[in-house]
Amino acid sequence: MNILIVGGGGREHAILKSIKKSPLCGKIYCLPGNGGIACEAECVDISTKDIKAITTFAIEKKIDFAIVAPDDPLVLGAVDELEKVGISCFGPNKAAAIIEGSKAFSKSLMQKYNIPTADYQTFDNADKAIQYILNNNVFPIVIKADGLALGKGVIIAENFEEAKNAVESIMLDKAFGDSGNKIVVEEFLTGPEVSVLSFTDGKAIIPMVSSMDHKRALDDDKGLNTGGMGTIAPNPYYTKSIADECMKSIFIPTMNAMNSEGRAFKGCLYFGLMLTEKGPKVIEYNCRFGDPETQVVLPLLESDLLEIMIAVSKERLSETKVTFKDGAACCVIIASGGYPQDYKKGKKISFDGIVESGNILIYHAGTKKAENGDILTSGGRVLGVTATGKDLTEAIKNAYEQTDKITFEGSFYRHDIGRKALNYIRK
Repeated sequence: MNILIVGGGGREHAILKSIKKSPLCGKIYCLPGNGGIACEAECVDISTKDIKAITTFAIEKKIDFAIVAPDDPLVLGAVDELEKVGISCFGPNKAAAIIEGSKAFSKSLMQKYNIPTADYQTFDNADKAIQYILNNNVFPIVIKADGLALGKGVIIAENFEEAKNAVESIMLDKAFGDSGNKIVVEEFLTGPEVSVLSFTDGKAIIPMVSSMDHKRALDDDKGLNTGGMGTIAPNPYYTKSIADECMKSIFIPTMNAMNSEGRAFKGCLYFGLMLTEKGPKVIEYNCRFGDPETQVVLPLLESDLLEIMIAVSKERLSETKVTFKDGAACCVIIASGGYPQDYKKGKKISFDGIVESGNILIYHAGTKKAENGDILTSGGRVLGVTATGKDLTEAIKNAYEQTDKITFEGSFYRHDIGRKALNYIRK
């Protein structure tokens, strides 16, 4: 099959490496791809938001199956347009992608169908939002831009002044553009966080192995929030009994709720969960594979990913085998100095003779391939070094052994990915 992957980050590189193992997989194109993907597939510089150009390219190249990975093209309706011209896709249509595209929608969905989540109010007026926060007078409080904001549209305010500044920044200063025309003001929840990606075709839902993201830029959860500085899987806080509870009270009810709303979801539905004292609650939904969660979940997948994706598109997931191997995985993100704020690009990366093997995978995110073959930095999160092992201790050790060999000017990474999980296991 001729395959098209829309996207160009670490998540897309992980998807590519996984589908390449399938006997169904033929030629792979990636739009726009990156330096690492360019070594394994044909990359074409087409923006993920240019739906018309993506569709035209897919027709020209006789694409048999398209995987639309990032949030923007999904919310913009890339799957709808590709399917209109007869190209099967993995990913939700525009009507279903709203579950991530609008936080106000997802919160109202959970409220309507009694899916556990934080208490909230929605506002399209900054003054009314500020007055509500003042009257409520409970801190910390969470303020979210309604629309997509590159994972940065969530602000936790510790006091009224911070909350007021957050509302004004999002709604009046348009820090996230039109995504901030509406906001959600939400109760602050506490407890361990868990990410659960799931395959669903609207009829069946199969959760993947759980994972734990590390959002802050620096060790010990210090520094600014990022798109994710590393992950481990499985998440030890997510026990079988909690998984059973989530399936019953969150996963199946969400799939059924979307069906009831006429928005059947087919693709990867991501559940961001908080394990509170009152039970698991949904912090957020994503309409696609998470990044960098994908980089630890897919290396543990035993089944044929492409086969599963095709089954989802044909609404035959219940007939398809989905199994994960025992053991654990750890991904360490190597970032550019200054990330998540200003950083320089174009730095040459040295891999010091690293050879990928069965348990070592190097995923490229913010890289580009120079004409002379050098790999250069081109983003904030540059590489994800993933290793698997018989347990989490071994996976973490394997990942850091390889991470230490990769260098470029100004590079940095966290040294404590998985530490909290290990401490929990050892208790």
